[in-house]
Amino acid sequence: MSLGLGIFLLVVGAIMVFALNLTVEWMDIELVGYILMGAGAVIMVIGIVLLTRKRSSITTTRSAVDPASGEQVTSQKRSVDDV
Repeated sequence: MSLGLGIFLLVVGAIMVFALNLTVEWMDIELVGYILMGAGAVIMVIGIVLLTRKRSSITTTRSAVDPASGEQVTSQKRSVDDV
């Protein structure tokens, strides 16, 4: 979602800077466009960094029979890889 939002802000900012030929007294449209383009670029970089930091979880289940009592024992071990 962050990549999509970043691309959207980048496109809207580029349209405001390069395609619109409006003059508004109370707002500089080009400056707002540049701000949106910068925000879009920052959001895209953050989105890419978060995508590369995916965490994976590994679950190992073992079943065995206890030799003393004859009961079946099941153990689970969970670990998280920070790859």
